Amino acid sequence: MNWPQFRGPTGQGHADGAELPVTWSETQNITWKTPLPGRGHSSPVIWGDEIWVTTDVGAGEQLGAICIDRSSGEIVREVTVFEPSLVLPIHDDNNYASPTPAIEEGRLYVHYGRYGTACVDTTSGEVLWRTELVIEHQGGPGSSPVLFEDLLIVNCDGADHQYVVALDTADGSIRWKQQRSAPQRDNPVFKRAFSTPVIVQHDGRPVLISIGADQTHAYDPATGEELWHVRYVGFSNVAAPVADNERAYLITGYYGPEVLAVGLGGRGNVSGTHLAWRYKGAVPETPSPLLVGGRLFLVSNRGIASAVDVKTEKRLWLERLGGNFAASPITDRRHIYFFGCDGRTHVVSMQKDPEVVAVNDVGGKLWACPAVSGRAMFLRTDTALYRIEER
Repeated sequence: MNWPQFRGPTGQGHADGAELPVTWSETQNITWKTPLPGRGHSSPVIWGDEIWVTTDVGAGEQLGAICIDRSSGEIVREVTVFEPSLVLPIHDDNNYASPTPAIEEGRLYVHYGRYGTACVDTTSGEVLWRTELVIEHQGGPGSSPVLFEDLLIVNCDGADHQYVVALDTADGSIRWKQQRSAPQRDNPVFKRAFSTPVIVQHDGRPVLISIGADQTHAYDPATGEELWHVRYVGFSNVAAPVADNERAYLITGYYGPEVLAVGLGGRGNVSGTHLAWRYKGAVPETPSPLLVGGRLFLVSNRGIASAVDVKTEKRLWLERLGGNFAASPITDRRHIYFFGCDGRTHVVSMQKDPEVVAVNDVGGKLWACPAVSGRAMFLRTDTALYRIEER
C-alpha cells in the first residue's frame, strides 16, 4: 500500500483495512526506530519500499529530504534541495519543513513554501527541477502539495498574495494559476492560510476543495476553473477539508473556529444557497477533521475529542483527552487514532458509543500525521521515525 501524500491516498486520513496495532510503547510493537537528522513537521510519504520525509537543518539554512528503507529502517539517501540565502522568522509552533511532500513512481515533489518547490528523482537523488512561488507567509510554510494527473497543485495564501497554482510535474512550469475571488480584509494578517487542498469526486468529475482565509473554493483541478466559493470569517486556516458524496466539511480558521457543511453541487457564490449547517462545538484550529461512517470526528487543539452526525448536526460523543493536539487523526475503520503533541496516541473504538481503548506513549513530540503501509504505521516524532505494528 502506497501513502503518496498528506493524509494518505484520499487525503482524508483513511487507511482502510490496515488493521493497525492498538497498543505500543518504546518496548512493544516497535519493529524499528530510526533517529532522523534535522527537524520537520511534515508527514512521511511511502512508495513501494521507500519512505521519504523532508527536513530542516539549521533553522531553515538547509532544506532537504531523507529516504528510509521501509523494511529495515535504514537511511538510504539524503538530498539537500535548497539552501536559502535569506531565512525569515516563523511562528514558534511551525517549522521550515512543515509541508508534506507528494510522491509517485520515481519522483518526489517537495515544497517549502516561499523557499522553493522541487522534484527529486527517487532512484538517483538528483533534483530534476526547482521553482519558487511568490508568497510571504508571515509565520512560515504550511500547505502541502497534492498530485492530479500530471499536475502538482499548491495553495499559496500569504499576507501578500492569495492564489492556487498547478505546476507541470515534468518541469515545474505553471500550467494554471487562480486568484482567490472573494473579498478579503485589509489587514495582511487576516489574508493568510496554511491548509492543504483535497480532490474529491462529485457527479462523475473531480473537484478540488481549497480552503483559504475568509473563503473556500472548489476548482476544476485540470484547468483551475472556479466552480463555486463559500464565504465566512476566519484566517490562518490549517485544517484540511474532508468530503462525502454530497458535502464538503470545512473549518473556518483561528479564533472561534466553526465547521461548515457545504453542498458540492453549487455554482458561483454559494454562501446563501448551499451552506447546510455550521457547528460551533470544540472545533480544532490545527488538526484536520476525520469523516467516517457518517460521523465527523474532531479533536480540538486543547484535546477535546468529539463526533458529529453529518446528517443531523447532532453531537454524538465528547471526550476530554487532555494535552495539546496539532497532528491530524487517521482511521483503519476499526479505530480512530488521535496524536497528541506530548507523544501520546489515544486510540478510540469505532463502535456506536466510542471509547478510548488505549493510550500509547513514545519519546518525543508528535506534530506529524503518520503514514500507513500494510499493517504498519510509520510515526514521525521530533527526533525519530518509528515502524509500529503487531509483533
